[in-house]
Amino acid sequence: MTNKSDWRLFLQLVPYARRNQSILFWSLILLVPLAIAGAIQPLIIGQAISVFRQESTWSFLAERSTQEAINWLIGLLLLTIFVRLSFSSVQGYLVQRVGQEITAGIRHDLFTRVTSLAVRFFDKTPVGRLVTRLTSDVEALGDVFATGAVGILSDIANILVIVVTMFWLQWQLALMLVLMLFPVTALIIYFQREYRQANYKAREELSRLNAMLAENVAGINIVQLFRREQFNAEMFRSVNQRHRQEVDHTIFHDSAVSATLEWVALVAIAGVLWLGGTLVINEALTFGVLASFILYAQRFFDPLRRFAEKFTMIQSGFTAIERINELMNEPIEIRDPEAQTRQSLGTAVEEREHIGEIRFENVWFAYKDDEFVLKDLNFTVKPGEKIALVGPTGAGKSSIIRLLCRLYEPSRGRILVDGIDIRDLPQAELRRHIGVILQESFLFAGNVKRNITLGENYEFATIQGAAEKTNIDDFINNLPQGYDTQLRERGTNLSGGQKQLLAFARVAIRNPHILVLDEATASLDVKTEALIQEALEHLLINRTAVIIAHRLSTIRDVDRILVLKRGELIESGSHEELLKQGGLYASLYQLQMLGT
Repeated sequence: MTNKSDWRLFLQLVPYARRNQSILFWSLILLVPLAIAGAIQPLIIGQAISVFRQESTWSFLAERSTQEAINWLIGLLLLTIFVRLSFSSVQGYLVQRVGQEITAGIRHDLFTRVTSLAVRFFDKTPVGRLVTRLTSDVEALGDVFATGAVGILSDIANILVIVVTMFWLQWQLALMLVLMLFPVTALIIYFQREYRQANYKAREELSRLNAMLAENVAGINIVQLFRREQFNAEMFRSVNQRHRQEVDHTIFHDSAVSATLEWVALVAIAGVLWLGGTLVINEALTFGVLASFILYAQRFFDPLRRFAEKFTMIQSGFTAIERINELMNEPIEIRDPEAQTRQSLGTAVEEREHIGEIRFENVWFAYKDDEFVLKDLNFTVKPGEKIALVGPTGAGKSSIIRLLCRLYEPSRGRILVDGIDIRDLPQAELRRHIGVILQESFLFAGNVKRNITLGENYEFATIQGAAEKTNIDDFINNLPQGYDTQLRERGTNLSGGQKQLLAFARVAIRNPHILVLDEATASLDVKTEALIQEALEHLLINRTAVIIAHRLSTIRDVDRILVLKRGELIESGSHEELLKQGGLYASLYQLQMLGT
């Protein structure tokens, strides 16, 4: 939890409010007639009582009969009611609209920020926590500005108008009510500070709750296959219980504020009756003015009550701002180069020099400080060369792919593509020239065509050509609506092999110069793998390829095999050369041959 003041936290919403300043301006202007109309109503009722008791009244009423004066007062009262009803509706709409615009703007900026963060951040952050901050925390921010901040300005305007009116009527009673503000304000500030701390803890527990829920939904197959329902339910119950306890703390402090204000309001009315009654007995005050003050005593603490409720809401919003700030202030580890240092891979392609060359120079890499998974790695992949990365689990094969695609930055050393350090390339350009096919491909909800193009504009003939090139056109045409067939979230209405086929089409349509295959055919059946192997023969022509495969029989025909062990390159050569060396590769190959 940060130590920023509430004021500084609130100021961070101002840029979003400025985008809708005209709407905000009119919503604030409408507060004035609303406050004045609300303050006049007790005066009108007091004047009506004075008319009936034949006490002194406003000058324009003194000359009229009782019935005529009452009719005038009823008309004025109806006018104030009309003003409050009509203006409050318009003002409420404008304020809520500003709140929704602010919410949408913050959510968009937050989503953009999150998708710009490096993969390293997602390795340590549960999905449920991010979802909580993008949904409930952002909603709380909208409430802070719309219902909270503007509502507090409305309450302040009402209190100021009431105070001025009361002092104009009778200063002793007004002073008594105003002095009661000081202890009430002190109590509100105390309880709200306690509420703020409790609310922060409650939202942290809610994040854990959402993270656990997301994890169990994503892993439901494992949960059910290994009969973890009861165990996970007990874990969820424990987190849910902690969340409930923290919410109970927020409810307690919120209720304490409401109860305090209720008691103070009753004491205020009793005080008005006591002091006002004394003044009436001494003929220093009329019954009409006393009646007005009783109504003012009620209305004086109504804004305070609403203020306290909104203050509670604002405290929740400040908690949300703190949590969102933590996310917005998360450093973007991988950035595009500045314009003056930016280079273009396209220039190298146009000049037809070193197309698809990859070079690792003294590359070290660690996911955690000083726990290196790659150590002083040096190798060069020539343009058009097909290499395979081989080694036991944990050797660093996938880490090489992630560094090449710049999902992570090397701890030391550098990586060059076509002679250019990848840190000097815009990320979009680098990844446009590198096509990656992973062991498990992710599909988005939408149709088949959209999952191949991924939002880029391609003509249908180009999409179909990529599908034909990768031998999946027949499979797509056999789907119920062909290329327009809707896929469910994560492609659950397709088999693993079918999803992998679409991944090959994604890469083929982009025509990359470098192709990366990370166990890309591991989930395919024999027939589908045969189709893919045929497609790969065409896809790999004049392209540099980096292949990770645990089945060593599938990489016998590559130009070169790099053998890794504990992050170090220990062997390099063709299949036959490595077998002759009798090293780690030969041992792995013999073990696999014995197992077949």
